[in-house]
Amino acid sequence: MKLNTYFDKIGGFVITGEVGPIKGAIPRDRAVVPRCAQEAEFLHGRVHAINVTDNQSAVMRLGSMAACVGLKARGHEPIYQLTCRDRNRIALQSDILTAYSLGMDNMLFLTGDHIRLGDHKTTKPVFDLDSVQLIKMAKGLREGHDIVGNEIENPPDFTIGAVVNPNFVPLDLQLMKMKKKIDAGTEFFQTQAVYDDKIFDEFIKKAEKFGKPVQLGVVILKSPQMGTFMNKNVSGITVPQEWIDEIGSVNKADRKKKAAEMMAGFIKKHKSKVQGVHIMPLGWTDIVPDILEQAEIKINGVEG
Repeated sequence: MKLNTYFDKIGGFVITGEVGPIKGAIPRDRAVVPRCAQEAEFLHGRVHAINVTDNQSAVMRLGSMAACVGLKARGHEPIYQLTCRDRNRIALQSDILTAYSLGMDNMLFLTGDHIRLGDHKTTKPVFDLDSVQLIKMAKGLREGHDIVGNEIENPPDFTIGAVVNPNFVPLDLQLMKMKKKIDAGTEFFQTQAVYDDKIFDEFIKKAEKFGKPVQLGVVILKSPQMGTFMNKNVSGITVPQEWIDEIGSVNKADRKKKAAEMMAGFIKKHKSKVQGVHIMPLGWTDIVPDILEQAEIKINGVEG
């Protein structure tokens, strides 16, 4: 089902999770269940849809499209992610049409992480389009024409999603880009990871004027080392020192429990200000049910 239908149908609160495709192929005999499918099972019945990342952090993996098809076959609702980093505009359009033809009703369009973060550092990045242009192009396909104006057969009908970064400084520039994405055709937003109460409050107060659904995006903080790494290497994300200290206050064996507690507390504090939550577990999908329970969030949008 299209996510914009969910936003309308359940009063505006949509829960999504995220899985990353494996670094490898899906076995032909299907005897081995890929890890991303195993992780998705923790989310089944607890989220409305599952983002499937597109070579996240510029690390080469199984294509998002193949993973989406596999999850769809298992009864999940995937959100196909597509980035500008690896494809020119011909390939981007072709992949959107192919994904829709294979059953994808929801797509999320991003610029993509820089090559320097990944495992193929000599790769030549493409970035033929930026995220705003990609969204506009996707909307054009829905309207029945390609990026140069040629008519297409059987225009696809899918929900267009995008990301927004509450941490960006100056914030007004990010809000300007958010408005451009809306004008280009975006129907809902997922935020980049945010951990700071003040930063998020300032962002959501200013973003309300646009009238588009916004999901609070959280990346599960696994360790103090992860927080420090993100502060040094991930542009546009700030992990407050108190978060780093808190996750570091327990031993490794207890960090999943502590992480669930921290994430749930943050979500519970801000859930009334948004139209949904997007949880990025980075492999710790098994604690997502605990996070949702502690945050008092249920799939039907009714708070427990």
